[in-house]
Amino acid sequence: MTSDKIDLTIDASGLACPLPLLKAKQGLSRLKQGECLRLLATDPGSERDVQAYIRLSEHALLELKKSEDVFSFILRKGETLRK
Repeated sequence: MTSDKIDLTIDASGLACPLPLLKAKQGLSRLKQGECLRLLATDPGSERDVQAYIRLSEHALLELKKSEDVFSFILRKGETLRK
């Protein structure tokens, strides 16, 4: 477990791609910079989707764990870039 405090948990278990990623994006939009989101997902595609999104965003993936059929992601909201 990461030492960062979890500010919001979203359980996207049972949802198929791309819904877990959409739920994560919605959750991150509700957080302040530096706050952490835990996303729980059962869709195997969510591992690939979340990692790809993080590479293209200002957010950070602090932890990724798989326990049985559940993926647990801990994401830290980064600085929102305004254009």
